[in-house]
Amino acid sequence: MTRLLMLLALLVVIPARAQTLSLTFDDGLDPDTQPAAAGWNAQLLAHLEQLQIHAMVFPSLARTGTGSGTALIAQWSAAGHAVGNHTSEHRSLAASSTSLATFIEQVEQAQRHYGHLPGWQRMLRFPYLKEGNTADKRDGMRSWLEENDYRAAPVSIDASDWYYNLLYLSWLENGDSGKAGQIQQAYIQHLLDRAAYYEQLARQLLGRSPDHVLLLHTNRLNADALPQLVSAFQGHGWRFISPLQAFDDVLYRQQPDILPAGESIVWALAKAQDLPGLRYPAEDARYEQPALQAQGLVPAKSAPR
Repeated sequence: MTRLLMLLALLVVIPARAQTLSLTFDDGLDPDTQPAAAGWNAQLLAHLEQLQIHAMVFPSLARTGTGSGTALIAQWSAAGHAVGNHTSEHRSLAASSTSLATFIEQVEQAQRHYGHLPGWQRMLRFPYLKEGNTADKRDGMRSWLEENDYRAAPVSIDASDWYYNLLYLSWLENGDSGKAGQIQQAYIQHLLDRAAYYEQLARQLLGRSPDHVLLLHTNRLNADALPQLVSAFQGHGWRFISPLQAFDDVLYRQQPDILPAGESIVWALAKAQDLPGLRYPAEDARYEQPALQAQGLVPAKSAPR
């Protein structure tokens, strides 16, 4: 009887762990250069409040400026969202023109500017997800982070929202709300597809579903599409958690041994294991452009350079 019970226990299907997702937003907005910035920022915050989602924003001084754009970041802080560091100049550490010393100074400049905000976290989101094109830069930055009680803030799910936003803005500027709506729907499907890809890759590498961190940007498209985006993910079985909870997953402590360093942490681990079929840069506009162009959704002036 005991042996039978043991056999039956082995046949019981254990429910899969729910897929969890957190939202992070890079860059920030500057009303001095983007007249509608305050409205987009208010939209994003209102949607997050209505959806009861705690997010995290990673502002860069190059994107917010030091005046009214910084005040918009303070609104995220006041609303209870976490705030991290995205450097002052938004320079790629993979660029040959960016030295390690210069990059560190830009991290410190951003810390001095935003570090007083409630909810500030000593967490660094590398611009463009680039963590160094040489071992000296990569390892030097990792040492600096550890010595200064900082953590890297990688993403597990990378996507091309910046490119879809360019197309979205182009169609709105052309007065074609129909095409803009099609871009919005294509964008949400793009995010679902990329999430499914990185989830499958994570399960292949880790043998489990991690707490995912999604990279988004503070832009018009996300301000308009966030409720539909969240609803679509929920409809596909995703549950939303806060980024600070997600970053507790041991996945985000990994330091893959690859060069150039960076990209999605899941992608980087796969690259370190020489998994075939990985594309680099993983989320470049050239991967999205053909299908969108075939649907007539790429204005000529918005084609990737």
